Amino acid sequence: MTPQEWKQVLRKMEPHGKDWIIDGLADAMPGMVDRYGLNTAVRQQHFLAQVAHESDHFKTTREYASGKAYEGRKDLGNTHKGDGERFRGRGLIQLTGRSNYVAASVAMAQPFVEQPDLVEKFPAAATVSGWWWSAHGLNEIADRDDVRAVTKRVNGGYNGLDSRTALLTTARTAIG
Repeated sequence: MTPQEWKQVLRKMEPHGKDWIIDGLADAMPGMVDRYGLNTAVRQQHFLAQVAHESDHFKTTREYASGKAYEGRKDLGNTHKGDGERFRGRGLIQLTGRSNYVAASVAMAQPFVEQPDLVEKFPAAATVSGWWWSAHGLNEIADRDDVRAVTKRVNGGYNGLDSRTALLTTARTAIG
């Protein structure tokens, strides 16, 4: 699909999403399809449902909370003072924690650790999300069409499962 076609899909999913987010994701999707294996309808549907939920229905690329709750979370690699706020959720999939920023920086050859705000801006807000999705084996889980398992991997739990399920239904209609 072209960026214009992706924009139509995203607007069908989230008619009240912010233009700059929908435009940024629509522009990035054609390259992400092959680069991150988002090359089937079911993978695209699950990916878009999850990033729509994580980004508050395409309204933000930065977590609303301050990130203080992540301070000292060794499971996220937050071992330095201030890491919780510095590496709070960003991007469409809400990349969180020093270790995720380090891994994304290395994989994508970008200075995300030194400049974490870059993850909020496009194209990084989209491409980091595609990279994280692929790196965490989500295509294979999406292939099973299991929204619970996809949600568990993305969220670490089932927060927002009803919303994610509804968005998946909408994505199925939008993509076909």
